[in-house]
Amino acid sequence: MKKIHCAERPDWKQTAESLGFLFHTIDDEPYWDESAYYQFTLAQIENDLEDPTTELHEMCMDLVDRVVHSEELLDRLSIPASYYDMIRTSWLEGHPHLYGRMDFSYSGNGPAKLLELNYDTPTSLYEAAAFQWGWLEQCIERGMLPRHADQFNSIDTRLHQAFAELQLKRPFYFASMKDSVEDKGTTDYLRLIAEKVGIESRHIDIEDIGLTAEGRFVDLEDRWIPHLFKLHAWEFIFHEPFGAAIAECDTQFFEPAWKSILSNKGALPLLWELHQGHPNLLAAHLDPNPASAVPKGWVRKPYFSREGANIELHTAEGLIVKEDGPYTDAPFILQEFAPLPKFDDSYTLIGSWVIGDQAAGIGVREDNSLITKDSSRFLPHLILD
Repeated sequence: MKKIHCAERPDWKQTAESLGFLFHTIDDEPYWDESAYYQFTLAQIENDLEDPTTELHEMCMDLVDRVVHSEELLDRLSIPASYYDMIRTSWLEGHPHLYGRMDFSYSGNGPAKLLELNYDTPTSLYEAAAFQWGWLEQCIERGMLPRHADQFNSIDTRLHQAFAELQLKRPFYFASMKDSVEDKGTTDYLRLIAEKVGIESRHIDIEDIGLTAEGRFVDLEDRWIPHLFKLHAWEFIFHEPFGAAIAECDTQFFEPAWKSILSNKGALPLLWELHQGHPNLLAAHLDPNPASAVPKGWVRKPYFSREGANIELHTAEGLIVKEDGPYTDAPFILQEFAPLPKFDDSYTLIGSWVIGDQAAGIGVREDNSLITKDSSRFLPHLILD
């Protein structure tokens, strides 16, 4: 694993904007960054990232099955009791799922360490699936990269397969929050794939979804929403007025309600309890006293934190790094600290994508901090032996 500095394509911004990738720059700082790329060997990809992702995903599916059969475990995850039956039903009836992302600390040596699961509303999808693949193809065409360079990236292909396998005959709505360009970019990408495989697809803002007196979810024209991909976390829905209507409604949700188990950082201690000592897992347990200092060599994370918010880490050398945020009213876990590798002045995180039930590719993020955030840069990668 190497970081290789390289020339940018002179027209990459025009290319991005022509493709609808409008969040390539965030607050005047680069989000997409092709001034360098990460180079992996095929063995690193297959043995250290792809195979562990597959194995960990199977462990996660086993965990969901255990949790839905145990009210004690559902309670440990701070899921409201009124949603136990809905979550259990979504799993036992096999409600289909589309995608998820695991975040790893990996330096190219030794096993990748699972930091967290993003299995309900992961973003950075379009740039991982499509834009970095376009970067590779264009750079090869222009002689900027060797012709035999490759990429661990079947995300787009597998998404096409996943949507085709749904065989949906009614309209599929894709919903994101009104004020999020990145979320809209993610749902637009998925909506276009659905259209390509023959599914009638529509966008709707989360705020514009209505509920009839009969308990049916509808759009602004009072049309029924039979299938809904919602880039809106289940843990939010559980505490919103419309949430109570979902169990009895006739809308199929993506991601399904059982994904709320895996998007919860409380799942990490459960995985550790079941597979203690697994080379890709970090020790983790419920934090009994979140007001206390974080012990050296550990990280404190809220169950429902997103994009690094409210995370505090204490390195073995005594450095304390902390991010503020709104997630202060839920339980916390303590997880063994696995430092992100440092390349130049940046810390590097690997996001490994699962489409359906298959490992499908990676995205690489960089930040000047040990805590990766929503503004952290995205760099392309390639495989070259």
